[in-house]
Amino acid sequence: MVSPRKALAGAAVGAVVGSMTLVGPVQADPNNNSVDKLTKAVTVQGVLRHLDAFQAIADAHGGTRASGTPGFAASADYVAGMLEQAGYQVTRQPFQFPFYEEFGSSFAQVAPNPTTYADGVDYDLMDYSAAGDVTGGVVPVDLALANPATSSSGCQPGDFTGLSLTGKVALMQRGECSFGQKATNARAAGAVGAIIMNQGNGTPATNPDRFSLFAGTLGGPVGIPVVSVSFAKGVEFASTAGLTVRITADATSEVRNTENVIAQSREGRTDNVVMAGAHLDSVPDGPGFNDNGTGSAAILEVALQMAKVKPNNAVRFAWWGAEEGGLLGSNHYVNSLSPAQRADIALYLNFDMVGSPNYVYGIYDGDDSAASGSGPGPAGSAQIEDVFEAFFASRGLPTVPADFTGRSDYGPFIAAGIGIPAGGLFTGAEGVKTAAEAALFGGVAGKAYDPCYHQACDSRTPVADGADAAVYGQLANLYGNVSTTALDVNSDAIATAVMTFAYDTSTVNGAPRAPGKSHAAGNSEDAHGHQTM
Repeated sequence: MVSPRKALAGAAVGAVVGSMTLVGPVQADPNNNSVDKLTKAVTVQGVLRHLDAFQAIADAHGGTRASGTPGFAASADYVAGMLEQAGYQVTRQPFQFPFYEEFGSSFAQVAPNPTTYADGVDYDLMDYSAAGDVTGGVVPVDLALANPATSSSGCQPGDFTGLSLTGKVALMQRGECSFGQKATNARAAGAVGAIIMNQGNGTPATNPDRFSLFAGTLGGPVGIPVVSVSFAKGVEFASTAGLTVRITADATSEVRNTENVIAQSREGRTDNVVMAGAHLDSVPDGPGFNDNGTGSAAILEVALQMAKVKPNNAVRFAWWGAEEGGLLGSNHYVNSLSPAQRADIALYLNFDMVGSPNYVYGIYDGDDSAASGSGPGPAGSAQIEDVFEAFFASRGLPTVPADFTGRSDYGPFIAAGIGIPAGGLFTGAEGVKTAAEAALFGGVAGKAYDPCYHQACDSRTPVADGADAAVYGQLANLYGNVSTTALDVNSDAIATAVMTFAYDTSTVNGAPRAPGKSHAAGNSEDAHGHQTM
């Protein structure tokens, strides 16, 4: 349960709660038609006004703005209403998605040796597990425990032939197909629950991720509770005669409706569109003040302040739904486009968490100059990076490269076979700030860039909502869980890039268009690093 929060004061915020139509956008100046003019018009106060509105919406709707909840619907109403009043062509793109929220779980051996297992230590309830309280004997399914442990356990219905699984719990091994497919097949064979053990291929030294406990997602509702365990725990279970376990899961796993909000300028070439996007949803556990209230509020203020500008290229802003479920909104949008419509997009700019309280100034590494993690973005991405680097250099500010990990909404745009140039900004999530980064940007080394990442304290009142007061006492220029310093600078950087490309994309267009990174579409993780297979 999310703790109640004090209502925010202010006429604008009160109006948001009462009626989305009462809060009008600041009137844009048609002369905001240059980088200098637009960056002056886009103020941190204007961005914070939208952040306050998002917080008020969350407060009025159970403390969350997650897709599939009334808080998200009200957030979409707020954004769409502002943009319609400003004169944009607004499209609301509905889609269905698998919604999941976990409230608690337990896992225990009932017989022969009664044992209670610890969540996050001995087991993990997999995302999209069904709610339930099931007890049953454990039945191993086509396990391959000897090295190299090449397993397709549970991938084919035939794996269950001859097994008496009705009312039992299936024990399956990671490998070859998705976890969701394994669980679906087990349920069809009569299982009331499932355990998926890690694969155990290679050695613990060379392949630790294939031996340890892992966080996994089933990709959508499967109808039975499912837990993951380490390879060693799975081997122990497989060799225990008469093993009976109990799994309890308090969770919501169902298909719900949500939407993307798309707004396009009425002027400019529609065959050379400049896109800027941010996900609008929070996680179910909190209001998403930084993640991603900051990106959503910043691009909204940029859009409003340039609403009367007549750019050479059409500018299309997007607020994505269900990003927290695995980039579902942006994937739905990109997949809905024809090849010709995709080709009409000159570039995509992504802004996800641009005001983290213990921030760094991260720029997506379009050319992979850092030679770390994933490879470069599609051709033209390096030129997008150049624009951001030039902006920060002009202000004498340091930056660090942010890797294209696939964890945000640029992913579908740079995916193999599409190859739309992309870039953007990122101030950090659950990663830990290094001493070198603290020397560059200030803040607290050894603590997360956002200590409230995916928690209820990602709010206007983080300490009251559970944040560590000692850590937050060391962070400067905070407005709730947001650094106003980072948000102010990044809002200007966003305005600079959008306005630059609204008039001229020749540096990006001049780079030969080629398919994106070959591995982007085949990522075996969801947006939050949860394994899918």
